[in-house]
Amino acid sequence: MTTAYRDRPLPLPAPATALTGGEAVVRALAAHGVTDAFGIPGTHNLEIYRHLRPYGIRHVTPRHEQGAGYAADAYARVSGRPGIAITTTGPALLNIAAAVGQAYSDSVPLLVVSPGMPLRHPRQSTGLLHETRSQTEALRGVAAASHRVSSVAEIGAAVARAFTLFRTGRPRPVHIEVPLDLLEAVEPAGPPRLAPPAAPPAPDPDAVRAAARVLGAARRPALVLGGGARTAAAECRALAALLGAPVVTTANGKGVVDERHPLSLGVALHSPAVRAWLADRDAVLAVGTELAESDVWGPLPALTGRLVRVDVDPAQMYAGLPADVPLVGDAPTALGALLDALSGTASGSGTDAPGAGRDDGADVAADVTALRTARDDESRERDARWVPYLRAIRRGLAEDAVITSDSAQCCYYGALPHLPVGPEGRYLHPTGFGTLGYALPAAVGAKTACPERQVVALSGDGGLQFSVQELATAAQTGLPLPVVVFDNGGYGEIREEMAARGDAPVGVDLPSVDLSALARAYGGRGAVARTPEELSAALAEALVAPGPTVVTVPEESPR
Repeated sequence: MTTAYRDRPLPLPAPATALTGGEAVVRALAAHGVTDAFGIPGTHNLEIYRHLRPYGIRHVTPRHEQGAGYAADAYARVSGRPGIAITTTGPALLNIAAAVGQAYSDSVPLLVVSPGMPLRHPRQSTGLLHETRSQTEALRGVAAASHRVSSVAEIGAAVARAFTLFRTGRPRPVHIEVPLDLLEAVEPAGPPRLAPPAAPPAPDPDAVRAAARVLGAARRPALVLGGGARTAAAECRALAALLGAPVVTTANGKGVVDERHPLSLGVALHSPAVRAWLADRDAVLAVGTELAESDVWGPLPALTGRLVRVDVDPAQMYAGLPADVPLVGDAPTALGALLDALSGTASGSGTDAPGAGRDDGADVAADVTALRTARDDESRERDARWVPYLRAIRRGLAEDAVITSDSAQCCYYGALPHLPVGPEGRYLHPTGFGTLGYALPAAVGAKTACPERQVVALSGDGGLQFSVQELATAAQTGLPLPVVVFDNGGYGEIREEMAARGDAPVGVDLPSVDLSALARAYGGRGAVARTPEELSAALAEALVAPGPTVVTVPEESPR
C-alpha cells in the first residue's frame, strides 16, 4: 500500500538561518502537511511544544502515551496521512512501544518523535532524569526504523526520510530521536527538506501477463483482500465482477468490497468451510495481505490452485503462502494493469476470455450465499449473543461511519464477521500484534481526523480498562463518541481457553465496574442496554450528545 497525504496548503513562516532543534522538528512536520499531533508534554520535550501553535499544528493530549500512539494510528488509517505522536524521554517512549508494534503489524504510517539523552552523554549510567540505556535500540526492535540525529541540520532530512519511507514502500512506523541538548541548541538548519515525489511502484509487465493468463483460464477463482487492497477498492470490485470470483477479506481488508455484495464472503478466513472452499480454488488472487496465521486464526490452508499475489513488499512473495505469480507493486497500479490485460483477453474469443472455461449455468452468487450460511452455522450458538446487538448498531450508523475495535470476543467473533461494512465506511481492528485497549483511543484519533463522520468504539470490559482514561480525552474534545462495551465480567476469551484445557480459571474474573458512573466521572455520559432496542435508543442519543457516552451491554458470563 502506498500512503497518500496532502502537502500543507498554508504558507510556512519564513525559514530562519538558525533554529532550535525543537523548531526544526516542528518546521519539518509542517512542511510535510502535518496539521495534527498526539502526545504528552514532558520536561525534556517542551521546546517542541513551544512551536506547535505558531506552525499551525493542533495538539491532542491523551492521558497515556500508549493512547497517543493508538490515536495517531487510527488518524493515519482514516485520513490517509501519517499519524504523528510526540513523547518525552524514557518511560514515555517505552509506553508508546506497544502502539508502535501494532502499527508495524498493520502497516500504518506512524511517526514518533522523542528527545533522547544529550549528545555527549556517557555510556555509563549517571542517573539523569529518564535515563535509558538506548532508546533507539529499544524502538528499533519494534519500528521499521529508529534514527538518532546528531545536529539541528540533520533533523529536516530525518523527517523527510521518514515521509519518503511512508510514500515509497510498505508504510510502517518510524522513530526519530533528538538529543535533548539539541532541542534547545540554536544552529544553522538550512531550508526545509521535503520527501521527493515518487511514482507508485508498478509490477513487471511479463508478470502481469502471466497473472492474467492464470486468472483468465480459472474455472473456480477467488479474491483474498487485505489492508493493502484498500486504495484499490474500485479495481477489486471490477476484478471480482469480471472473473465472477467470490471475495473474502482479512480483518484489515474488511469493507474493501461491500460486505453486502452478492460476491462477498466478508471476513471469513477463520471459517473451516471457507478455508476448505479456498483450498479448492484453481486460482487465488491475494492483494495486500500477509496471508498469515493471524489472518486465518490457525494453520494456513494448503491451496491446490495457483496463487497470484499483489503486494508492494517483495518479501511477501515468499512469506506464508509463496506466490506462483508475484506482482510486486502498488495495488491500484498493479490491479489496473491486470484489468487491462484481462480486458484484452475478454475482447478475444474462446478459452482465452476470462472465465470461458467455467460452467455456463454456474450461479456464483448462490454458491456464495450457501457458503455464508455454512460459515454462520459453524458459530451460530457462540455468536448469537452478539448478532442482534450488532444489527442494531448497523441500523443506527451512516454508511461512512468509522468503527474502532478491540481485541475482544464481541469484536473478532462478533463484529468482524457479522457487522457489514462497505468502502465508504471503515472498521479499524488491531490485527497481528493483537493489542488490548485500542478501540477507545483509536476512536479519539479517528474523530480528530474526521470530526464530521460518525465514530463508534466497540470493546469488551477487560480491553476497555487498558485505556479507559482516554474517556477524559474524548470528553475534552466535546465531540460525540459512543463507546459500546460488552461486559462479560473479565477476560472472557482467556477464561474459555482455560476451561477448554480443563484448567481452573485464574485471574480472568474481574470485579464488576460501574462503567456508566466512570464515564460520568470523566465528563461523559453512561447508559446500560439490556436489549437490542435499548442499544438502538442509547446509540441514537450518543451520536449527537457532546463527548463520550459509554453504553454497557451486560453479558452472562460462565463462572
